[in-house]
Amino acid sequence: MHRPLVITEDHALLDDLVRIAAAAGAHLDVAHVPAHARPYWNLAPLIAVGADQADVVAATAPPPRDQVLLVTRDPEDPDTWRKCVAVGAQAVVSLPGDERHLVERLADAMEPEPRSGAVICVIGGRGGVGASVLSACLALRASGDHLRALLVDADPLGGGIDALLGQEEASGARWGDLVAREGRISSSALQAALPSFGDLAVLSFHRGEVAAIPAQAMRSVLEAGQRGFDLVAVDLPRHLDPAAIEALTRARTTLVLAPADVRGILSTAQVLGEIRKHTSDVRAILRPGVVDDETAAASLGVPCVGSLPDQPRLSATLNRGELPKLGPRTVLGGLCASLLRELLSPPP
Repeated sequence: MHRPLVITEDHALLDDLVRIAAAAGAHLDVAHVPAHARPYWNLAPLIAVGADQADVVAATAPPPRDQVLLVTRDPEDPDTWRKCVAVGAQAVVSLPGDERHLVERLADAMEPEPRSGAVICVIGGRGGVGASVLSACLALRASGDHLRALLVDADPLGGGIDALLGQEEASGARWGDLVAREGRISSSALQAALPSFGDLAVLSFHRGEVAAIPAQAMRSVLEAGQRGFDLVAVDLPRHLDPAAIEALTRARTTLVLAPADVRGILSTAQVLGEIRKHTSDVRAILRPGVVDDETAAASLGVPCVGSLPDQPRLSATLNRGELPKLGPRTVLGGLCASLLRELLSPPP
């Protein structure tokens, strides 16, 4: 992959740009004069032209392109915007004030195959109803269809979704390694750090004592997930903490598993009352009970997008550390395939 290009003879400015690029996880190509930059002009993902070289670069009449920035350490210079137009830059970056913005621009430029993944949250209307299983199976089915899927465990007391998949010994980062992160995380770096199985990456908790996830850490992970994956499935706790609320605010859709019995419907209604404060598109999946599906759906007041019958062999399969079969002819596989077709289609 080609590297961002810097054109400047200002050594102090270059030192700043090298430091900022390192914060973005990028390496730079440097040209001290425009002639040296010519071979890279159309190849670099981003070009930063120092204000000291702007007129010289403009004199060479380089072909127009996007992702060109004029970088200055003197934002009060009245000639800055003339230089910006002359060199064909789309924006002026003033240091040190715009450092964070430049880190993000450089990191964006280095992202391979940017995507726009959908965040799908899954929550149980009552404990033990199977929300973790459904979120894991959605991610598994997506990866089986050659979509890049990220499965995020947002329940600190859930026992670890990697254990549900039989992968608790898999090497890679867990939440404990990421909770201190603030700001941007590279999607490629996130994918490389997490335990991965084909097209599925999993972010879970370490065993033993766990700490709550800061909302900022959840935000950084979900933003990286949306840039680098087609699906981000988030297994939410029933008691919403700041990280769960952060996920809900970013969800395209939230699925609520609702047991079709009296207590299950009452419990789910309370959960719906909480999550509706933070997200808009909420849909129900019904579990079997004494109340018929039509009455249960009407009682909840949200669209019902499917039903999930009991899976007698599923618990035994998971306890053996085996993954469930999710072929289109299985009940669970068919439900996941149907949900993915509907939920991953572009929103109107």
